[in-house]
Amino acid sequence: MLNMNNLMDRDACDRARLARDPRFDGLFFIGVKTTGIYCRPICPAPSPRPENIVYYPSAAAAAAAGLRPCLRCRPETAPGTPAWNGTSATVARAMHLIRHGALDGGSVNDLAERLGVGTRHLRRLFRQHIGATPKAIADNQRLLFAKKLVLETAMPITQAAFAAGFGSLRRFNAAFRQRLGRTPSQLRTNHLQARPHPESGFNCTLTLSYRPPYNWDRMLEFFQRRAIPGVEWVDGQIYRRTIRLSTTRGTIAVRHASKNHCLNLDVCVTDSRNLMTVVERIRRMFDLDANPRAIHQTLIRDPLLAERIQKTPGLRLPGSWDPFETAVRAVVGQQISVKGAITQLGRIARTAGTPYEGDEKPHLAWFFPDAAEMVASDMASIGMPQKRKETLRQIAQQMVSGSLELDTPGDLPRFVDTMTALPGIGDWTANYVAMRALGEPDAFPASDLGIMKALQEGGTRPTVRQVTVRAEAWRPWRAYAAIYLWQG
Repeated sequence: MLNMNNLMDRDACDRARLARDPRFDGLFFIGVKTTGIYCRPICPAPSPRPENIVYYPSAAAAAAAGLRPCLRCRPETAPGTPAWNGTSATVARAMHLIRHGALDGGSVNDLAERLGVGTRHLRRLFRQHIGATPKAIADNQRLLFAKKLVLETAMPITQAAFAAGFGSLRRFNAAFRQRLGRTPSQLRTNHLQARPHPESGFNCTLTLSYRPPYNWDRMLEFFQRRAIPGVEWVDGQIYRRTIRLSTTRGTIAVRHASKNHCLNLDVCVTDSRNLMTVVERIRRMFDLDANPRAIHQTLIRDPLLAERIQKTPGLRLPGSWDPFETAVRAVVGQQISVKGAITQLGRIARTAGTPYEGDEKPHLAWFFPDAAEMVASDMASIGMPQKRKETLRQIAQQMVSGSLELDTPGDLPRFVDTMTALPGIGDWTANYVAMRALGEPDAFPASDLGIMKALQEGGTRPTVRQVTVRAEAWRPWRAYAAIYLWQG
């Protein structure tokens, strides 16, 4: 059992628990020794006696201690726990891979090999930073996601089991009985959505929580201005796009919920087998696991950023659905306007992408090309410099060969070095890709013209070196500082 007293100030946890402060939701969990249940800090149930409380850094740590998730506050709906952020790059990379199913068909040894560390060392890092082993994290993730599907959708129980990554229905039912004390059928009490039909694919709506504040209008404005014609579409207050993931094809729609600090995600896909990965990508795309309180505490030390945070609190780091698409976007956008860039991106989608046959035409008509399709395409008709086309082809070829990884967070300086080694890729492009594709909170395009304009004093713009020096005080949240400077 990992006691949170060693990791966080117990008095601070007590205050957050008693206030039911949503800003701390998902940052720690409350274990109650007398009931054997663990809760979120915002749980509406009466507070237990202090002597019966143990704090845990993650839901998996509480589950590893033998506690069951509360049925009232539903820990599976809490924002992601960033307890490992800024502590271990290896743990961050491992958590990303686990969330995307690395242990569904592989072993911890395979995971350690992908990360370039020993298995024992990886387990030691997880005990230190998370309070549970990698396998316990994966098992708990599958169980909580399955519970979410059972409670929030009307998909058949068997379909929910496989969508959550369980290999068999027997293991699924056994996990529910052992960890939740009831069967999936007993847990499901209502059916709010129509059952999916095989001939029409799979449809569901899921709630995705965040920690307030969240500036949805600015996030939506960011995506609307950069929406790729035929691939993305902002319809009123809803963001829509086509998605492809392995054999899964379809669309997603994301809108802000009116209450409970969450977004609603509508998924319409050909099958549900990759649903957990779809959800994780959307959480990352809309930066739902950020901790605004920690970010703001660092950035407000700079008077300019303090003023902007006061005016527009809750800005997030806009991510992306597909890392390769983001790299293409960054290269195409070099030295041209946003409007010009999305025009060229729309042409690339029509030239190299795959048609989407759905009811949303003409707004959604294409799947953006993957790296293999880009390599095989003829982009002669797309009006852009030949050197830029060659850069795109180089990135695509390296993605296909596996020599370039854009979907796994790692060491930021090493990633920037790898990217800038490619012809036509500079520091700005590499950091932009790190910000949006990897969700790297400390990536910072210091040479960006917008940032320089925002930091100018008396009509004089700072040099890149001056910007870099000033940004040192914003670590490890320089990417968020860039977003606030751009919005200004």
